[in-house]
Amino acid sequence: MLGIMGDWITSVQNGWDVTGLAALFVAVLAFVSFGARLAWIDARTHLLPNKLVLPWMRWTFVLLVVAGLAHGEPQRAIGAVAGGVVLFAGYLVLHLVQRSGMGMGDVKLAAILGAYLGFVSWWHVLWGTLFAFLLGSLFALGGIVVGKMRGSTAIAFGPFMLLGALIALAIGS
Repeated sequence: MLGIMGDWITSVQNGWDVTGLAALFVAVLAFVSFGARLAWIDARTHLLPNKLVLPWMRWTFVLLVVAGLAHGEPQRAIGAVAGGVVLFAGYLVLHLVQRSGMGMGDVKLAAILGAYLGFVSWWHVLWGTLFAFLLGSLFALGGIVVGKMRGSTAIAFGPFMLLGALIALAIGS
């Protein structure tokens, strides 16, 4: 994501439209601010409040679609929408299969993260999802090994989803 911003800054300096870059910049700031706050809240309460998640979801889709279209890269706008829809659907299936395992907050967060990851590429959607489950599994396994958790202990998955997406986005564009 930051690589895309760097490329777009260069193109703005060469006379391209600034709207796409501004929308992407605000979307990245939203990821940092909402993501950090939601990770903290979820880690403490096991809840992702709608009063934060829903506005972030709306603005994520608007900003990323505007960014892609304004910069002349409609495939990024399509990727953001498709990535959000695909991860929302996948996490919704997990929620419906085992309601006690995955909350609706995680499902809505998946839509947001899918949009960010899909904006970059489908590989990022895949890697962000894999990193989230790997990190969550390692955390749970570590808790079981040291005797702090059991197999039935609930963990807040939102922080792992956010960290997995962040790692995937940091890998490159």
